[in-house]
This record gives sequence, structure tokens and C-alpha cells, in this order.
Amino acid sequence: MRQSSIFILLLSLLFLQATCKKENTTNMTPIPPENENSAIFYLALGDSYTIGESVEVSERWPVQLIQGLRAAEIEVEAPRIIAQTGWTTGNLKNAITEANLISNFDLVSLLIGVNNQYQGRSIEEYRVEFEQLLLKAVKLAGDNKDKVFVVSIPDYGVTPFGASNEEAIGAAVDAFNAVNKEITDKYEIRYFDITPISRQAKENPALTANDGLHPSGEMYGLWVEEMLEGVKEMMTQ
Repeated sequence: MRQSSIFILLLSLLFLQATCKKENTTNMTPIPPENENSAIFYLALGDSYTIGESVEVSERWPVQLIQGLRAAEIEVEAPRIIAQTGWTTGNLKNAITEANLISNFDLVSLLIGVNNQYQGRSIEEYRVEFEQLLLKAVKLAGDNKDKVFVVSIPDYGVTPFGASNEEAIGAAVDAFNAVNKEITDKYEIRYFDITPISRQAKENPALTANDGLHPSGEMYGLWVEEMLEGVKEMMTQ
């Protein structure tokens, strides 16, 4: 009897040990969080206007756009920005190649061309390189053109920096914008014309940054007001 009791006790202990190991193994399996991949990844391509020369990071228009989307309860990661003051279309093309990006962005914006104009580069060159960049933007958006948008070039002729040559700068900016609009329409991609808003700086000094050339955070906020509903629509399609 005593040996039988000991045997039964040993069997019970072995059973409990096996059960505990099974439970511990199950509990070690990580449970994926809900909405693990729901956040939107946004890539902003451009030049000084996109990187926000002379304004705080929080005042950059891509950052303000993200803030607007989050306020609308659209989950968006901090924007990846590939932009630098002085960049032409050629500079931006090279930077994108060097970045070796994966084509999995949920939203891609493109604003480029003012330095092509400022440096006296030909509009024919701009036409070719802008189209290449736009097609690259579509590629980076997973070949989904509905997740790409273009922003027009602002008119810096109305700023203190450009005031002495306002008419010529304005006409040149219009010519470059006519090209990027034509190409954007060709591929049926969304286009935001912020150039008329940029010209409000002529009457409102608060819309120009302290450097006398670039937009202020307030100006970028007006751009975002122009874009926000359209971008929200893009994100909910």
C-alpha cells in the first residue's frame, strides 16, 4: 500500500510538471498587438520648402500635415523627409538613389523645381527630370499613384529677397508650374496649387520667415489647410 501511494504521488507530480511546462511555453508566445501595421508611412520629397528652411521642425508643412491627419484620427508615423536647401531635380534624384528606399510608403509627396528656376537651368531639363521623379514617387508608393501628390512651387518673387525682380520671378515660377501641372495631370495624380497662397506674403509679412525668403510656419499652415481634406480623402480610399 505504501509503495502504491508513493507511485501514485510521483505520477501526480510528473503530470503537474508537464502541465506547467506546457502552460509556460504557451505564455511565452508573443501576441501581435492590434493594428500592428495600421500606421501610415509618409515620404516627403523636395528642397528647402519641404525641409522647412528657417522654421522649427514642428512648423514644416509635412509635419503640420501629419498633425492634421492625427487630429482626424488617422494614425501616421513621423514623416521621412528627403529634402535639402538648394536641391534641383537632379540633386533630389541622386539623393533618392543613395537613400536606397524600400517601395512601401503609404503616402508620398513631391515639391521640387524652384532651384532649377533660380539657377537658370532649362525648363526642358526640368520637364524630363520632374517626370522621372514623379514616376519614382509612384514606385515608392507601391506603384499606387492614388497615394502620391504634387505641390506647386511657391512664388518667392513676393518676398523681400525677390521683390526687386518680382514680375520676372513670378512669370518663371508660373512657367515651371505649368510643366509640373501638365505632367501630374498626365498621370492623373493629385495636385495642390499653393502658389496663389504664397503670393499673400506680399501683403502679409508674417507669412515670410525671418530670412526674408522662405515661408514662415504660418504660411506652411495655410498650405496644409489647402491640402488636408484632399490628403485625408487619399488615406481613406
